[in-house]
Amino acid sequence: MKCEFCNVNDATIHLTQVVNGNMKKLNICQACAEKHGIDLNSPISITDVLMGIDKQWKRGAGSVSAGEYDLACSRCQMTRAEFKKQARLGCPDCYQAFLAELNTITQAMHHSRQHVGKIPARQGAEVKVSSQIETLKREIDQAVNKEEYEKAAALRDEMRKLKASLWEKQDDSADNAS
Repeated sequence: MKCEFCNVNDATIHLTQVVNGNMKKLNICQACAEKHGIDLNSPISITDVLMGIDKQWKRGAGSVSAGEYDLACSRCQMTRAEFKKQARLGCPDCYQAFLAELNTITQAMHHSRQHVGKIPARQGAEVKVSSQIETLKREIDQAVNKEEYEKAAALRDEMRKLKASLWEKQDDSADNAS
């Protein structure tokens, strides 16, 4: 099997990723792996595949621009290449500096642009309703700032209904516990 980057050498590294039941395979030679920043002496990070190789593969072999590695955090000076190698950020400002890469990783890992975490089964409904209430509070503040008072009133009413349903659930759980 030939390397998918250079189409010359035999592929000696075979990466497989399964997302939503779809399998993606990448077969590359050692020379291309080293050229694209994969450290063969340490475990290959899925982050490397998601951020670096996968993008390069879609664009075609050898098309990595010099500018791709020019990006650096203004605070800690971590470069994109260092971030890809370490798969860790250097400081809080790195989140903004490497936002595009982080969005790609988050989308691939969570099938969403936002990590929502896990909610315990017993408290799932309460946590979801509380989250909705917090979102409505922010939307009400935004509507008031824009002087959209009718929208703010509608959101307030919706928030009151959610709070009432939350209090009912808490009362029900308290009654069941005693």
